[in-house]
Amino acid sequence: MKQIQSFFLLLFGLSFLLSACGESEYEKDVVAETDGQHTPQYALVIHGGAGTIKPKKMDAQTRVAYEQALEEALDRGEAVLREGGTALDAVVAAITSMEDSPLFNAGRGAVFTHEGHNELDASIMDGKTHAAGAVGGVRKVKNPILAARAVMEKSPHVLLTCAGADRFAVEQGLDTVDPSYFYTERRWKSLQRRLEKERKAQPVGETLEEQEHKFGTVGCVALDQYGNLAAGTSTGGMTNKRWKRLGDSPIIGAGTYADNASCAVSCTGHGEFFIREAVAHDMSARMLYLGETVQQAGDYIIHQKLKALGGDGGLIALDRQGNIAMPFNTSGMYRAYVKPDERMVAIFKEGE
Repeated sequence: MKQIQSFFLLLFGLSFLLSACGESEYEKDVVAETDGQHTPQYALVIHGGAGTIKPKKMDAQTRVAYEQALEEALDRGEAVLREGGTALDAVVAAITSMEDSPLFNAGRGAVFTHEGHNELDASIMDGKTHAAGAVGGVRKVKNPILAARAVMEKSPHVLLTCAGADRFAVEQGLDTVDPSYFYTERRWKSLQRRLEKERKAQPVGETLEEQEHKFGTVGCVALDQYGNLAAGTSTGGMTNKRWKRLGDSPIIGAGTYADNASCAVSCTGHGEFFIREAVAHDMSARMLYLGETVQQAGDYIIHQKLKALGGDGGLIALDRQGNIAMPFNTSGMYRAYVKPDERMVAIFKEGE
């Protein structure tokens, strides 16, 4: 009998030790996941365009206005993520905030075409499913990013343009406005100065006012609590653009791209170069095929590849671990990001 009791005591002891070891390993896993190296609960990054943006050319009041507009877009996007919303919803929330602001070249503050119209472009992409939607050259839609999402979710297509895109938006019940809604005195005067230079055959200078015809896009990339990425971009394009020109913003793989396996990207800059180099997709490809980090891929594309070709601009990118890249090769880029307990808003280069 004593031998049987000893046997059961031995079994109990072994099971206790095994159980203790199992708990210890579990505790190690918990520690590993909470040592600051784990994936954040969520992350959101925005940009409001890159270009010739210098401290000496911006008064304090204007700077504060831009910073507040970026903060508001962060607030709206983060609120979605904090409450358990999707990355797609957060991207839309942040971008609509910037589209509603007259400060950015998107939505209400869009630049004018050569003929004096506002023609708006936008795109959005889901990193989980690779579903995507875009609109180009719309003139009635209050928030083009909503039209892009409607194309993604409620049509069999990816890209709709001009009158057809406007008609689709109306059919989907999206808010439409009279074209006068997009008028701002600042953008109108910028077009008039541009036209005057053309009439006088004057060379285009490197002033802020002239650079605005190249850059001024808004964008957002987000990571939600479910580990999914999304990206979106919206723009008014180039001041004085003609012939229904489209830039990179409505082109999936050029101005916008998202893939849970790599990153989410939104670009801003001289769109023709971003289209030629398929910049947004190139970011993803370099990470997948070369094993580069989001920062390494972004730095190479913006500071080496594009720069060598004469392409100016920048991008924002975010991977599934919450790592952020915001490279730009111009003098400034309106940009910001937020994570739980971490927030940053910037306009100029570091140190300026």
